[in-house]
Amino acid sequence: MKKIISGKVREVYDLEDGRMVIVTTDRISAFDVILPTMITDKGKVLNALSNFWFDLTKDIVKNHMISSDLKDMPEEFQKPEYEGRTILVKKLKMIPYEVIVRGYMFGSMYEAYKKGEPFLGHSFEKEYKQAEKLDEPIVTPSTKAAEGHDINVTIDYMKNDLEKLYPGKDLGSKIEATALAIYKKCYEHAYKNGIIIGDTKFEFGLDENGELTLGDEVLTPDSSRFWNLSTYEVGTSPASYDKQFVRDWLKENNLAGDPNIKSIPADVVKKTSDLYHECVVKITGKDLQ
Repeated sequence: MKKIISGKVREVYDLEDGRMVIVTTDRISAFDVILPTMITDKGKVLNALSNFWFDLTKDIVKNHMISSDLKDMPEEFQKPEYEGRTILVKKLKMIPYEVIVRGYMFGSMYEAYKKGEPFLGHSFEKEYKQAEKLDEPIVTPSTKAAEGHDINVTIDYMKNDLEKLYPGKDLGSKIEATALAIYKKCYEHAYKNGIIIGDTKFEFGLDENGELTLGDEVLTPDSSRFWNLSTYEVGTSPASYDKQFVRDWLKENNLAGDPNIKSIPADVVKKTSDLYHECVVKITGKDLQ
């Protein structure tokens, strides 16, 4: 077993038998800096949400989950500190794209729209306000850069590129249809429970049989824009279920992007942790076990 990734939030271990162990930590990053203070239970919330969505969408597409039970994992992970934040997964041959599904006019898409410019091949005939729901969600992929920032591309670019990598599989169209189907099903579930999924990103891979498989994390506050339905208002920038309290504190104290931050105040940590807990309760119907 060897650690192959130590990311901003996750530690990934290769068991070198076609399986991996993924540990979701309580680390938090903002403005491209991993902060020194942990957010209580953040990793457990992200893990619980991903596991919930994997189960909800398994009728649409296979996923990489094998088990979330520590007894199924190597002895090193059978310790209390790994409980609730660790999963055993199938190793996939990952598709080199992040697949972003956007359901609302927001962010960089809204900036392009205000200028009258198309956004990654998508043009909009009707008039939209900020944070207004699109008539239909759209897919806008981005390349996964090993270094530097990912590059947004059109869906046609991704389809053409994947056709070269996997001739005759029509993989790009399958990914687009699958991402939209997942988003729509999960959007409806979240909406009924008071959360709007404004946009999100998915990552897919191919399993040992070459079948399309959902991997990484799914529909968490770290990979999605979750808005509170009760306070949502078209024409505004809705409050998110994410690290906004941390980002606001950093900006107020002129610490955004500062790698030398010593700590985050306890009240900011608690507010942020409470927000993550509220999110998992609304979506799954229960708090962490």
